[in-house]
Amino acid sequence: MAGADAKRELAGLIEAKAREFTRVSDDIWGYAETRFSLPKSADALISVLESEGFRAERGAAGMEDAFVAVCGQGGPVIGLLAEYDALSNLSQVSDSTKMEPLERGGNGHGCGHNALGTASLAAAVGLKDFLAKEGLGRGATIKFFGCPAEESGSGKAFMARGGVFDGTDVMLTWHPWTETKIWGTSSLANYQVFFHFKGTSAHAAASPELGRSALDAAELMSVGVNYLREHIVQDARIHYAYTNAGGESPNVVQPNASVLYFIRAPKSSQVRPIFERVVDIAKGAALMTGTMVEVEWDSACSEYIVNDTLARVMYENMKELGDLKYTAQEMDYAREYVGTLPAGAAGNVAALIKKCFPGIGQDKADAMASEPVQGELFPYAMSDEAMKGSTDVGDASWIAPTAQALVSCFPTGTASHSWQWVACGKSSIAHKGLIYAGKAMAMTALDVIDDPSIAEKAKQEHLERLGGETYNCAIPKDVTPR
Repeated sequence: MAGADAKRELAGLIEAKAREFTRVSDDIWGYAETRFSLPKSADALISVLESEGFRAERGAAGMEDAFVAVCGQGGPVIGLLAEYDALSNLSQVSDSTKMEPLERGGNGHGCGHNALGTASLAAAVGLKDFLAKEGLGRGATIKFFGCPAEESGSGKAFMARGGVFDGTDVMLTWHPWTETKIWGTSSLANYQVFFHFKGTSAHAAASPELGRSALDAAELMSVGVNYLREHIVQDARIHYAYTNAGGESPNVVQPNASVLYFIRAPKSSQVRPIFERVVDIAKGAALMTGTMVEVEWDSACSEYIVNDTLARVMYENMKELGDLKYTAQEMDYAREYVGTLPAGAAGNVAALIKKCFPGIGQDKADAMASEPVQGELFPYAMSDEAMKGSTDVGDASWIAPTAQALVSCFPTGTASHSWQWVACGKSSIAHKGLIYAGKAMAMTALDVIDDPSIAEKAKQEHLERLGGETYNCAIPKDVTPR
């Protein structure tokens, strides 16, 4: 493990360039690009990396705005995962305490990925600066992975399928959140698939017998899938959205209809049979209505493989950094957003705190929940239980041992994918969180470089958790990013 003095120096090098890192984060917040089309956001990160001596190569796994930037040589190879995609229809004025679109129908960073990618940038540059200044008597390679389309599209799955992560010894990343803690749970594997029904149009009153309704087929599919829910594993989830309901004319038998399904379960091996049954239901709906159905893949992601060895190293560094501290002005700022939440939100936060702090009294939990922003580092916890969401970090975690931190960047009780998160995305609270995360990742990387046994133990645990399974990307080989 690296010494405390070395880590303080490393943290200081990141702090010295904090203004540049937060500027890049704010710029990406303003670009608010989505899915695989992220040219300005990728450019912003690549520009800094190249100016810092990294060799950047764009077009990873056939995605124009995915890239790998490399510095150093030899081992160990440290991977830093970066995301920078926004969400559609979440445009929001910065620092406004009411829902107020900056651009009607525009996009917004409702999951904080502008900060996510930039903290990984801070870690990469800080680590490079430290190694150039101090060195450790042996080689090390820093790989910065620019990953598009985490929100919808699973860019890392395409990168994993393309071998982009191969040869990496450990992966480090983080996510902006409302608390500061280790990400200590797995996630749900997820298939994202379109079902396109094609029928025959006709006048719905004069000659309905000549029509074959694609919309009827889509609705029958929904009914069938809803009956399926009782007969799948309890933690599985199936969601759907009509992306084409066939038009706005009730007097026409709708010839086209499309529905997008998300099919999730704790294990990839559990998703596959559920997906196959959903396909059969779609075929049955088409048969019942005399229509045709086309199955079109969008993407998929695997469950996240936790790594206790690497996560504990990261947590020790978070302990060394201590709790996040906020000014009275920042507390007042956050309090304004807490005031926009529905009644009972504080009770939900208190219940979470009691779960995270075993034995804590209700009064203490209520007091913490009443804080407008959480600065305290939560206790270390690790579980194989899957959180009720999905992330394409899961695909990277199948390739190499991976650790993630969650760092407080948003007011207490606010939710991801909300206008509140977009509004606070350029605040000093978010800036503090991203610099903290950058330091935690860089310090963890330094420990891995300084102590080869960490990577060795993490890799052994990784193999044990995989239980003999090897990575198999669920996305068919002929499917390319949409």
